[in-house]
Amino acid sequence: MELPRSGPYVVVGAGVHGLSSAYHLALELEQRGAGSGADVIVLEKSRIGAGASGIACGVVRNFYFSPGIAEVIRASVELFETDPEGFGYHPVGYIAAVPELQAEECVAIQRRQAEIGYRSDVLLGERRCQEYMDAIFPDWDGRGIEAVLHEHQGGWAVTRQTVENLARLARERGVRIYEGVEVTGFDLHEGVVQAVETSAGSVRTDLVVAGPGPWGGHLWRMLDLPPEVRVRNNGDFETKPIVTYWKLQEGDYWLDDVELTDAHGNEPPVIHLDHVEPLVSDRDGRELYSGHWGIYYKTGRRGFGVQGGGVPIPLGTDVELEPYGPENPEHVVGDEFSDVFTSGLARAHERFRGKGREWHVDPHGGIGAFTPDNYPIVDLVRPNAYLIMDSNHGFKMIGMGKLVANDILGGGEPRLEPFRLSRYEAGVTHAASRSPYPWN
Repeated sequence: MELPRSGPYVVVGAGVHGLSSAYHLALELEQRGAGSGADVIVLEKSRIGAGASGIACGVVRNFYFSPGIAEVIRASVELFETDPEGFGYHPVGYIAAVPELQAEECVAIQRRQAEIGYRSDVLLGERRCQEYMDAIFPDWDGRGIEAVLHEHQGGWAVTRQTVENLARLARERGVRIYEGVEVTGFDLHEGVVQAVETSAGSVRTDLVVAGPGPWGGHLWRMLDLPPEVRVRNNGDFETKPIVTYWKLQEGDYWLDDVELTDAHGNEPPVIHLDHVEPLVSDRDGRELYSGHWGIYYKTGRRGFGVQGGGVPIPLGTDVELEPYGPENPEHVVGDEFSDVFTSGLARAHERFRGKGREWHVDPHGGIGAFTPDNYPIVDLVRPNAYLIMDSNHGFKMIGMGKLVANDILGGGEPRLEPFRLSRYEAGVTHAASRSPYPWN
């Protein structure tokens, strides 16, 4: 399929944001009588889902301290729920179990979820939390856990299946997807994109929509934008890099004789466990963490075992993204994280204790590109260049494309206002939680 020389809409990236935006642009163009899916071109330098979208853990949850993101997640869950089989979606729910330090945050999060009709419950107090979790996991050790937030919506999805389904939906609407076509630059005239330069030639366009995932900083530089932004803080300004990189720590783990199931032998909810009590190695008793730590986990990708991750490692502003993911040894977690993750599982579940040296492991990971306040930027960064910098919130936000299409073709989208670039200069940044993770 030969790359066209022009197209009204050029979407960069065939991950969840690019594909969802392309699909929803096609829908909106048809519904408004303003065009069709044939007006939308998607450019992907490798293959569909080759970046972070395809290798993510796949967790779908609404456990965020910042209020603005709740509506985006609700729209995303609604999209998953339209075709669970097609998206490989497991609506098993999501549980956050946290110490007293984060208890009030759970109450605030649950209150906001109730306001938008997102079904969840919150439990407070160690004894009450233990009793609640006992009904799900009879071997649960809830010492030091003072709050449990149970989201009855959400769960997880098979990442490759999700992106392939988004691509199918887009193609059915006439969207043209070109794999193996790398964007190498932009032809800018007085700040306006005249054309997208690619490895297969130049494509003139009216509007660029980019969902580049970890490559957000690369696209930012290609658009000749400054590498730093001014952030207002209590009336003063500080300069921060537009992107900071973190190494993601995730993997698949399994034992020969023990599985992660609930009290009835069924697939359990996704679990997010934060703790402030010391974490000791289940292998040799060494102290691995003396302070705040956390892990998240679910049923493994093979249908057994445990898949999950932990707190990422800050890397600074300069990293090598290629090759991305498991093929790059620098992106893959090592044995140190395996000890942390399996010891965290042993801390939470009696069934896993004393098995620290028995785990099989398929390590993976990747690199996340984070914005100054660790929340997405979704905005026009040039008069006709629309950028979705997801700050590592990507996979679970497959409904973002619907809001983007509304924003572009409908003249605005209130649910995206918290994610405008101007928030930094205005000092209206997203509040940080007390979680050990940068993305909560």
